[in-house]
Amino acid sequence: MLLTGLYVPLITPFTATGELATTALAELAHSALADGATGLVALGTTAEAAALTPEERETVIEICASACARYGAPLVAGAGTNTTASSIEQVTRLDPRVSAALTVVPYYTRPSEDGVVEHFRLLAAASPVPLIVYNIPYRTSRTLSAETLGRIARIPNIAGFKHSTGGIDETTIAFLADLPADTAVLAGDDLFTSPLLALGASGAILACATVAARPYAELIAAWRAGSIEHARQLGHRLVPLTRALFAEPNPTVVKAVLAAQGRIPSPHVRLPLLPARPESTAAALACVDRLDPGPLPRG
Repeated sequence: MLLTGLYVPLITPFTATGELATTALAELAHSALADGATGLVALGTTAEAAALTPEERETVIEICASACARYGAPLVAGAGTNTTASSIEQVTRLDPRVSAALTVVPYYTRPSEDGVVEHFRLLAAASPVPLIVYNIPYRTSRTLSAETLGRIARIPNIAGFKHSTGGIDETTIAFLADLPADTAVLAGDDLFTSPLLALGASGAILACATVAARPYAELIAAWRAGSIEHARQLGHRLVPLTRALFAEPNPTVVKAVLAAQGRIPSPHVRLPLLPARPESTAAALACVDRLDPGPLPRG
């Protein structure tokens, strides 16, 4: 599976009383793809997947798969836990319309790096679709070395990584410098998207793109086309919006903005998340308003 471009990890919209807002989800899915996204990610962290019932998860996949089918776009689905057996069960039961599984590094139990490699070796062998390894140590408490990331990258059926290390560190630079040619790295930290693309990432999975898919898709396209000055300026322009949308735990501010724009029926999130504060919402909306007075000159 060739992983390039923008993948939008959709939120799960709810009504004011907490029910799944199916029409709003379908509209968000179609809007993201119409605005330049390569594909969609369903049931990720941004979707509050852990708070959904099995029936709701099936409905989310159905809606997202239908939108992807209309646009001929790939659908990535979140799957996997902190145990290998349950992760295998999840990936082997994926809807056949799913193109790849986003599988997190085992969290909380803090296995050894060799244990993480063996986890993905067994998971990749069992999976009917390619895996995208979700490397996010500030959530998993399991930091991986560049050498370990390289070992995982060379496992058959590993298509790539969603790389979310909270910065551009020495491990990231070393990993990308020795990346196998058939393995993709997708930026997963919205704020560090531009520098990771400059280092060679082929695309991104960005929560902010649910609010503004077009400029993030343009950012990725500019870096990949070598339009360096345009990419740099656009990346700088997106920083205030990115920071504002992550001022509180994801996806609370994203949902508040979408609700204020009338794109979803309410900003409702499920506990233990709490709704974004009014001042965070106002600040993010102001960033959206300032984002696009016109196109940037191309370099």
